[in-house]
Parts: sequence; structure tokens; C-alpha cells
Amino acid sequence: MCGGKLQGSILEPTLFTVESYSAFDEALARVNDSLYGLQSGLFSRNPGLILRAFEEIEAGTVMVNDVPTFRADQMPYGGMKDSGTGRKGLRYSIEEMTERELLLLNLR
Repeated sequence: MCGGKLQGSILEPTLFTVESYSAFDEALARVNDSLYGLQSGLFSRNPGLILRAFEEIEAGTVMVNDVPTFRADQMPYGGMKDSGTGRKGLRYSIEEMTERELLLLNLR
């Protein structure tokens, strides 16, 4: 509805509209028809639909029956597509700062 302009690499505050849908397949297709995939939200008590959404939605997080203000440091926070690469969180930060090496040794 308003906002949504890029200022350098920062997206200004943006107000979105909520769109209705006729079928769950249509809703999933609309969600995935985006260049971005940081977080998505779903309000449902149907376990089948929740699991299907989690499997099919191309986003770093699928929030169910909650808003995206919840966060725990151990959560793998990050996006897909043009919403970034990699994950944040304690474990993922340690992995990013770790250089792994391999030694193959044949002492015959």
C-alpha cells in the first residue's frame, strides 16, 4: 500500500495488504511467487496444512499462529532467495567463523 522503496540496501517501512484466496494451493503459490523469503506466517489449527506449508513455502521461517517478534538465539534465523544467505544464531555464527581442515595420512 505504501513504502517499500529501497534506500541503498535498506528497505523503508512498508505496509502490505492482505489478499484472500480460494484454495490453499493458490495461497502457497502466491507466497512463493516472490523474490523474497525471509519469513512467512500461517494461522491454522490443521496439522496437515501446517506441515504442508512448512514443506512448500520458500522462506527461512514459517511462523504458525504467532507474529515474528518471537526469537531465541539458538534459532537458525535467515532467509531464502533474495532475502539473504546463511543463517544467524549461535551455532551458525560459530560455524561461519570456523575453518575446517582435513588431513589424509598414509603411513605405509
